[in-house]
Amino acid sequence: MKIDLHIDRLVLDGIDMNHAQRPHLQAAVEAELGRLLAEGGLGALAVGGAVPSVKAGGFEMSGDGSPAQLGKQIAGAVYGGIGK
Repeated sequence: MKIDLHIDRLVLDGIDMNHAQRPHLQAAVEAELGRLLAEGGLGALAVGGAVPSVKAGGFEMSGDGSPAQLGKQIAGAVYGGIGK
């Protein structure tokens, strides 16, 4: 199965990250979200089509605060929003 996912904009309130870390954060979100979709399915997106927005839940930052760790947490929140 092929999944095309385009996220036009991801708004992260309350997260302070320098500009140089953003590409690492983006890569971490993409990798983890891809893994979650492959392992857990598409949830409400299984029927196909475009979804204008997904409301992801909040989360408490944990771990070392690295872009890799933060990316996993953000992807988990987005994936949780897809299932609703």
